Amino acid sequence: MKPVAIIGGGITGLTAAFKLKQLGIPTTLFEAADRIGGVIQTIRHGEFLAECGPNTILETSPLIGDLVRDLGLEDRRIYSSEQAENRYIVRGKRPVKLPGSLLEFLFTPLFSCRAKAQLLMEPFIRRAPADEEESLAKFVRRRIGREFLDYAINPFVAGVYSGSPENLSVREAFPALHALEQRYGSLILGQILGARGRKHKRGVSKKDAPKFSFDQGLQTLTDALGQKLEGSIRTSQAISKITKQHGSWALGQAGDYSGVLLALPAFRMAELQVTCELKPVNLSMLGKIQYAPVASVVLGFRREDVEHPLDGFGALTPEVEKLNSLGTIFSSSLFPGRAPLGQVLLTSYVGGLRAPHLVTKTPDETCELVMEDLRIVLGVKGEPTFTHTQFFPRAIPQYDVGYGRFKTHMTNIEKQGDGLFFAGHCRDGVSLGDSIVSGHEAAGRIANHLSRTT
Repeated sequence: MKPVAIIGGGITGLTAAFKLKQLGIPTTLFEAADRIGGVIQTIRHGEFLAECGPNTILETSPLIGDLVRDLGLEDRRIYSSEQAENRYIVRGKRPVKLPGSLLEFLFTPLFSCRAKAQLLMEPFIRRAPADEEESLAKFVRRRIGREFLDYAINPFVAGVYSGSPENLSVREAFPALHALEQRYGSLILGQILGARGRKHKRGVSKKDAPKFSFDQGLQTLTDALGQKLEGSIRTSQAISKITKQHGSWALGQAGDYSGVLLALPAFRMAELQVTCELKPVNLSMLGKIQYAPVASVVLGFRREDVEHPLDGFGALTPEVEKLNSLGTIFSSSLFPGRAPLGQVLLTSYVGGLRAPHLVTKTPDETCELVMEDLRIVLGVKGEPTFTHTQFFPRAIPQYDVGYGRFKTHMTNIEKQGDGLFFAGHCRDGVSLGDSIVSGHEAAGRIANHLSRTT
């Protein structure tokens, strides 16, 4: 059997390759960088363990747990501590705990009495027409008001997309919200009544999904996948030309393949020259997908130099607060073994579409911007005992209004049945969990295609 070529060695491509191997389908994975894993990279410095990119995986699908089990990593998986369930939003330059119950909501200083009253009226707001595509900001203002947009949705969007609610499509970026309104006519009623449906599907909402990592960080997962795929991975091999002729795919001068999976960022796919039986396959429109730039700043401190108890997941920063960072994760509160005894580890994010110019600064300048915020918000004093800065010029694709045309374009190419497939964060969701599920499902589509054509 001819192998399948997988282009892109991030979590999506690795998951797809591993699943195909389980199905008895050989693969060759090509990665342009000198390492696999993409944005997942864990570094250790003394007793500090820092994530350069994402910090957690949300276990929203049983497929995620299945992957951990099949890799033999169940004993190394660690779930976030119970105290990390608290989440903070910055208001008045101070972190305010996000309410976790109706009683807490009624008494929280995070929202005014007027905003709380407006939320209680949400079930009586008329749903939008099913075929209307709204921005997230318009959707939120219409249903629950401006204050919730500023102090709940805006910081949440910064934490997920590093983008703007004014541009993001509620249908594409947050399909669950769109579906709740369309099915139940209310977000509140849908959250209550929709829990039964999620249980039936074995799915978990991202709000309620368990968060986990591994004893030696998230790179444990991609390293394990690399070991299972040993011999079929080609690093430092950038692919620029893909051609199908006489029923077989060739990648430049490399090989003879039964199909090709593109598990790349959209801007990389747009650069590919693809020809199928002498007809060009135009991927250039994918280059129009906007990406948010992000810098990750990981800082260690002596515990006595941080005033805040750090009893939670972290603190998100609304844009109206006019601070430098998008938010800060309390990394050493999330998982054990992230900092030496008597010290703490904080991971902050800078830039996004809110302030893309900040990602162009030097590491020292970026650290100082974060330090300014930490002194104000968390009461940090003194100097950090550990620093690490990572820049991602194009980190997260923006599912803006009109994004559906990009997904449709990829789906239509797949449906032609030529053996070219797409997966990853520009197609199936931007979280790590989404990317794992995307890789798994792409492997299933490839296997079905091969069963019909061989």
